[in-house]
Amino acid sequence: MTCLYSGRVISLHLDDVILPNGQAARLERIEHPGGAAVVALNDAGDVCLLSQYRHVAKTRVMELPAGKLTHGDPLLTAQTELLEEAGLTATRWQALGVIYSSPGVFTEIIHLYLAQGLTLTANSPEPDEDIEVCWWPLSQALAAAKDGTLVDAKTIIGLMRAEALLTRQGR
Repeated sequence: MTCLYSGRVISLHLDDVILPNGQAARLERIEHPGGAAVVALNDAGDVCLLSQYRHVAKTRVMELPAGKLTHGDPLLTAQTELLEEAGLTATRWQALGVIYSSPGVFTEIIHLYLAQGLTLTANSPEPDEDIEVCWWPLSQALAAAKDGTLVDAKTIIGLMRAEALLTRQGR
């Protein structure tokens, strides 16, 4: 393993590995601490989405409140990010599983949660964040996830998993 770069959030490594089929390969690996994302659903059935400027995309992207694991605890990270980015706290939390953002190169695992029993407080985004809080009916957000309007993978998957959980629970 050779570390080619180490930055504020990620590090890039070059690994010499033996694959399960016995082949030798030199593969790049981007280390990322992982993250957590929240489907925050209010009592009216609206979901909190953030319109956030993303430098890499060169545009605003509609996303769930989310952030990188800084506490080592995914639920605590989800709770912290929901408060910081959207100004919300929740009394009910349910895990929606995990996803790999790009398993071909990233070690990042994103933990997804459904948050309900919301209370609005004041948000306090990080200085390098440009965020607008938006509320969409869950049905509209799901339609946007299915028709390609929403393009952020964690948001699309989080919404779909929340819908599946709510359907199983009869809501």
